[in-house]
Amino acid sequence: MPIDPQIQAMLDRAAGLPPTHTLPVAEARARYEALTALRPEAAPVAAVIERQIAGPGGPLTLRIYTPEGSGPFPLIVFYHGSGFVLCSLDTHDGMARNLCGGAGAVVVSVDYRLAPEHRFPAGPDDCLEATRWAAAHAGELNADAARMVLAGDSAGGNLATVTALRLRDEGGPAAIGQLLIYPATTHYSDEMPSYSENAEGYGLTRDLMMWFWDHYLGDADGGHPHASPLRVADLSGLPPALVQTAEFDPLRDEGERYAERLIAAGVPTTLTRWTGMNHGFMQWANQVASATAAMAEATDWLRAMFARA
Repeated sequence: MPIDPQIQAMLDRAAGLPPTHTLPVAEARARYEALTALRPEAAPVAAVIERQIAGPGGPLTLRIYTPEGSGPFPLIVFYHGSGFVLCSLDTHDGMARNLCGGAGAVVVSVDYRLAPEHRFPAGPDDCLEATRWAAAHAGELNADAARMVLAGDSAGGNLATVTALRLRDEGGPAAIGQLLIYPATTHYSDEMPSYSENAEGYGLTRDLMMWFWDHYLGDADGGHPHASPLRVADLSGLPPALVQTAEFDPLRDEGERYAERLIAAGVPTTLTRWTGMNHGFMQWANQVASATAAMAEATDWLRAMFARA
């Protein structure tokens, strides 16, 4: 299937810009922040507040979204995409609102530290601390820690998988699900066929992923299980997952292999490949039909997980 015409039109508008991996980090960040103004309108929510907690590296900001209704609500801890280097609570505000309103859950969006200023494992450490804080303080948020799901897109999907592994291995608390949206699950040295097939022309490129990983890891080992969860030997005992991938995405194959490994380990897992879509397409829910449908799939799955719990 060819790429969706609306997605292609967006790619065409950006075709003359210098590649992100050739820019200084500050300029690359500014470019991504500017996209926030172009995002479509998101689902309505009842309230949004920010709160700072004590994190492993200093104050850690959380943005907390509360849906309409009386509660107590289920709880989603959300880790935004970033390539571990870019993006923010603001760039993913619409996605957090769509998850909150669509799933009827409190969403705690985590402003984890970014590389290269804060390299691995700063991001995973922040995400673990934020998740434990959210579970411990769920009552204050009108939320129910017994119905907690971890969610993230791209690098945030990586951080969701790593947080799930660390909760399993390092004393909890328990999550009931993990929503992994086109997740990065392994270092580029494990190059998958989709890295070559979708190396250029679809937004996220192979060169940009290498730039991201090199900034994130520095001299750290790309094979570390908290960097590359696809390399973890044992994935059993993890919470059920929905893994969503995109046809024209360098990360397509590693996301799908991670889903296959979860299934092989006995973890109830749903895998959906969205044809005609590229990396990041879920940001265009409520504007691009397949993105809207993918968000509906995610929120329907979340509601089903919450109902079972």
